[in-house]
Amino acid sequence: MTATLEVAEGVGTIRLDRPPMNALDIATQDRLKELAAEATRRDDVRAVVIHGGEKVFAAGADIKEMQAMDHAAMIARSGALQESFTAVARIPKPVVAAVNGYALGGGCELALCADFRIAADNAKLGQPEILLGLIPGAGGTQRLARLVGPSKAKDLIFTGRQVKAPEALAIGLVDRVVPAAEVYEQAHAWAARLARGPAIALRAAKESIDAGLETDLDTGLAIERTWFAGLFATEDRERGMRSFAEEGPGKAKFL
Repeated sequence: MTATLEVAEGVGTIRLDRPPMNALDIATQDRLKELAAEATRRDDVRAVVIHGGEKVFAAGADIKEMQAMDHAAMIARSGALQESFTAVARIPKPVVAAVNGYALGGGCELALCADFRIAADNAKLGQPEILLGLIPGAGGTQRLARLVGPSKAKDLIFTGRQVKAPEALAIGLVDRVVPAAEVYEQAHAWAARLARGPAIALRAAKESIDAGLETDLDTGLAIERTWFAGLFATEDRERGMRSFAEEGPGKAKFL
């Protein structure tokens, strides 16, 4: 298997396993889509960590595989490529990327699909496709610009340069930088904390934010309003409010 899903404490870890650099070939892309669907479907998975191992997150696409493809082949494949990454981005549960080492090209694009990114202090991220005469094709031109803004995204995509962890943190490409040995531990802790939270409310928050970013403010507010009102029909809302009234804030335990 080029990637696996392991579940513990409500956290599903999607682990890339294609040594030495976790190159994202077609088989791995398709496997990611399968695992994203499984993580979405399973009730025992309440949050997700994406991890490539202690040395590298993912150094990009399989260039030798891509080199053998012509225009017609990539027209046929590009939709499936984007779908595999979009499946990860649309997991309706909190997702954190644990980034050790290189996250380049498709690896960076995979990290962009997470809700939160914890990077090692020796991590390097970037979109070097321009150096191959290409542009990012798995969502990089869109998700990177939405995350760090169009000017910074253009700098990274136009030049293909690699960004070290401190700069990645400064521009908002990652959210936390920690020692390399602590990346997975901290990512799992972040996910485990949210795995204990109200699952439907977390899904509502994620979908409201993500869908709202794709539309105008009034439509975004309507999305938020619909989810907000709908949560009043959930047991988690009853549990949370009852706990607040009886015990004070922050003590509710959700199923």
